[in-house]
Amino acid sequence: MSGTVASLFTNGNAAPLESALLTHLKGQRWFGGKARSIRSVTIPEVVRLPTTDECYAIFVLLTYTKGGPETYVLTLGVATGEQAAQIEKEQPSLLVARLRRNGDDSVFYEALGGKELQQTLLTTIARRRRHKGQSGELVGVTTRAFGQAPSPLPAIDTSLLKRDQSNTSIIYDQQFILKLFRRVAGGVNPDLEIGRFLTEKAVFPHTAAVAGALEYRPESGEPVTVGILHRFVPHACDAWQYTLDELTAYFERAAVHREIDPGAFLQKPLVETSEEEPPTLVKEVISSYLTSVQLLGQRTAELHLALASDATDPLFAPEPFSAHYQRSIYQTMRGIAGQAFPLLRRRLPTLAAPVRALAQCVLELEGEVGKRFQAVLGRKITAMRIRHHGDYHLGQVLYTGKDFVIIDFEGEPARPLSERRIKRSPLRDVAGMLRSFHYAAYTALFAQETQGTAVAQTEIRTSREPWARLWHVWVSALFLKSYRDVASHAPFLPRSSEELQLLLDAYVLEKAVYELSYELNNRPDWVHIPLHGIVQLLGKAP
Repeated sequence: MSGTVASLFTNGNAAPLESALLTHLKGQRWFGGKARSIRSVTIPEVVRLPTTDECYAIFVLLTYTKGGPETYVLTLGVATGEQAAQIEKEQPSLLVARLRRNGDDSVFYEALGGKELQQTLLTTIARRRRHKGQSGELVGVTTRAFGQAPSPLPAIDTSLLKRDQSNTSIIYDQQFILKLFRRVAGGVNPDLEIGRFLTEKAVFPHTAAVAGALEYRPESGEPVTVGILHRFVPHACDAWQYTLDELTAYFERAAVHREIDPGAFLQKPLVETSEEEPPTLVKEVISSYLTSVQLLGQRTAELHLALASDATDPLFAPEPFSAHYQRSIYQTMRGIAGQAFPLLRRRLPTLAAPVRALAQCVLELEGEVGKRFQAVLGRKITAMRIRHHGDYHLGQVLYTGKDFVIIDFEGEPARPLSERRIKRSPLRDVAGMLRSFHYAAYTALFAQETQGTAVAQTEIRTSREPWARLWHVWVSALFLKSYRDVASHAPFLPRSSEELQLLLDAYVLEKAVYELSYELNNRPDWVHIPLHGIVQLLGKAP
């Protein structure tokens, strides 16, 4: 590419850059269009950012042969001379495109790693500054949780959060964390909307307070949430890593009880199990994690009580189920299955032999899945619908060493923004956490399987898989019991245990089928986990 930087963004000259952007996007973890056929790439908006070196926030619009379009936000820096050569040599993953201007070789690169840009973004929020683009402006806003910003704003130590996720986050000296959304859409992101509600209205203390945001405000149309600034929460790790560490110790304790059949403790439906006292063996082998998971159940219920606490706010006031809404639940579930099962059939030949056998078993259960989903139409649902987390799992919870802090309220990024803001049963969050417990148990199990010879791996699977199921069932039961104890009188809970079990059965299975599609498209090596989950949820043996 050649020419001035500004000219490369114009309609007549942008084609080379758009092609380079497409190649770059396809290599990013956060790009959600990997499995879709792309029709076009355009750059509808460019905002110059006030940094010493040239830097731009650009909006990249992708249209597909099927389904709706998507918009992604990138920050592109321009480097020349030695700086360009250094990026190409030492950080080639940041390189987006090469260009020639004024006789010099230059590069476009992902600029979020730069300290100056990181400081500029914080200053934009703290000072509520506005940066004009071609058809709108990027605006910084603050909340009461930000506090009084000193003048001038001091330089703060900054760093990118090194974590596999669908967004990009910057930490500011363990005072703030700025989450920048890669995929954006018109309308308030639920993470900002719910976060501000929990910070300023419901005052839920077990989440990271929202301190500010970056918004793109077009000349016409809805504002776009580009980033959210939270107060930083000191923590030891997330609940996912904490749980995996606990599972390592659990399997060591379970190995002492080789003579015991764990299946004897797994005979009842989950709701019924949650109403019973855990056997002595369960308390012994799961140990202190039972206390932790009860606390997590309590915090989850307290979150839902907070989200249902304002009957005067139309965005958060609880609403009843209706026959029409029950029908929409079923249609959504059927649609998820309608995508997952054909995809599994197409990918079947590519799966390893043991996984392929399990996948074949799941394909034979397609009719059973449909019946489980259809059961939600069989009776009136007495519970209320509320705003909820929307993508609740162990990775969305921080563990402080003593307590849990719930974060990331944006919902499932693959779903449209409008869909993520719909009021639903909070049991969808409960179901998400139950599936996360299953993921943790089998992730820990398969990690142990990879050690040793094939014979040793088979022995580990045979001896430890029932213990993985025991851990999953009883951890799920204690989580559910604690949740129900705290939220027992809340209108969003069904009035009967039978109705509760029916909804949980449907929501947990829906989540597992959704995970099946996700893993086939993004992490094929993980697909065995939702396959195991579906088989177990339907009470079948592979």
